[in-house]
Amino acid sequence: MDVFALADAAAAAAEVLFQAEPPHGEEAAGFQINLFWIIAQAASFLLFFVILYLVAFRRISAVLEERRAKIEQGLRDADRARTEREQAATERLAVLAAARSEAEEVLARAQRMADENRERDMAETRAQLEQMRDRATADIAAEKERAVAEVRAEVADLALAAAARVVGETMNEQRERRLVEEFLGQMNSGIRQGSSRN
Repeated sequence: MDVFALADAAAAAAEVLFQAEPPHGEEAAGFQINLFWIIAQAASFLLFFVILYLVAFRRISAVLEERRAKIEQGLRDADRARTEREQAATERLAVLAAARSEAEEVLARAQRMADENRERDMAETRAQLEQMRDRATADIAAEKERAVAEVRAEVADLALAAAARVVGETMNEQRERRLVEEFLGQMNSGIRQGSSRN
């Protein structure tokens, strides 16, 4: 640097000017303190320190301050991110709990609907079975009545034929009717006694 060269040149010139020459005939002492040289060196050091401070330390200080500010900002950002992460975790747990609760509610509602549908289907099936049973009972009763009527008609025909043979004479209509009604009365009482025994 030019400043250092200039300071060294000034110190050398000052030394030459102020250097005390020993008087004639006396020899210089072995150890001498040159006050000017000490002051010049101290001024040179102070000047070097001021220049060094202005050139280097101020920049270093600014860089360190900037780095300190970045580190503090990074720490604040990290704290904020940690807080936001904790809040997000809390919100996520709350959302999961709400979703779980809603899913359980939907499942319970679906179970209730399934139970209601099953009960309704079973009631409809019971009603249909009851109707079918009633129809079957009615059909059986009708078929029984028809069969009994057919049997009566056949029995009446057989009875008339048998009576005509036994009597050997022709019967008039009024007599035939009376005989048939008596026979059917006996048959009905016999059928009733047989069904009461069962």
